[in-house]
Amino acid sequence: MPHSGTGKEYLMAVDTIDDHDIQDLIDWLQTSPRLTQGEVVEEFQRQWADWLGSKHAVFVNSGSSANLLMYATLQASRALRNNKVVVPAISWATTVAPALQLGFEPIMCDAEDKTFGIDPNQLEDILKRDEPDAVILVHVLGVPCDMEAIMSLKDKYGFYLMEDACAATGSTYDGQRVGTFGHLSSFSFFFGHHLSTIEGGMVCTNDSRLKAIMRQLRSHGWAKDLTQDEEDWQAREYQVDGFNRPFTFYYAGFNLRSTDLNAQIGLSQMKKVDRVIARRVENHRVYQETLTPESGFMLQQNDRAEIASIACAVLAQSSEHRARVTAQLTQQGVETRPLGGGNMSRQPFW
Repeated sequence: MPHSGTGKEYLMAVDTIDDHDIQDLIDWLQTSPRLTQGEVVEEFQRQWADWLGSKHAVFVNSGSSANLLMYATLQASRALRNNKVVVPAISWATTVAPALQLGFEPIMCDAEDKTFGIDPNQLEDILKRDEPDAVILVHVLGVPCDMEAIMSLKDKYGFYLMEDACAATGSTYDGQRVGTFGHLSSFSFFFGHHLSTIEGGMVCTNDSRLKAIMRQLRSHGWAKDLTQDEEDWQAREYQVDGFNRPFTFYYAGFNLRSTDLNAQIGLSQMKKVDRVIARRVENHRVYQETLTPESGFMLQQNDRAEIASIACAVLAQSSEHRARVTAQLTQQGVETRPLGGGNMSRQPFW
């Protein structure tokens, strides 16, 4: 973009895959490895789960697929009392779209004005009125939601909680990493996010049954990715004979698999995950110190969180104020954009 000022461009996102990651990949490729999903995917899943503090992780081909897999897994588990799900107004399209695609009844909840995450007060109103059995929240751009209030509602009303943490890798609330509060959580490894595998996503859970369902839904509904004990149990349950067991499909699944090539990049990225997050946290603290109320903006933040954001979101006083500030930022080479899709209820698909 043309601009005056320092001559430097400050972009919203840059590639996190560096020369060291490329060299690691070249060295690995020269061993003539298997490229499709295999042992490297398994190792990446193990390392990610250990780092996050989750029992299970399932690697998929995108963060959007991770969200789809969360919904489909809850649906396939048959644990839900009804098909009602609360979805957040401030989110990404594919946080909400799977609810429509899979036949849920989505009920939209507005955002509260501090974190831009789901509003616990309105959420409780919905829980009382509609009795939904599932809720999905988004830690918007890396800022954790009000998890104390939301977990209190979860305990009170007993819903299944999905966390979209696609833009929140490494953020914590009261010292606990986001993505470890709910029954299921999703992460994204897209370009410009905290870590990148070119394209990729992860779903995490502490529930072994949900993990087994996810592994099958990821690969056509097929049982090939289960442990032997898990596969034996399902074969007995459905009285599948030994000859047909290798190609038995227990669920109406998808193909959401990634590859060992993407996972190899992920393993290389894991070597620097803590350093990357520390820099993101440091950057967000600069925003917090600079964009005070006196600056004329309302800064997205959470006082109880350590925020590893992927961008800084602020609320301007008016459309005119926003236009004036974005014009100045553009002139100085600072890239700006709207907050994702903004309010999903104003999007044509809704």
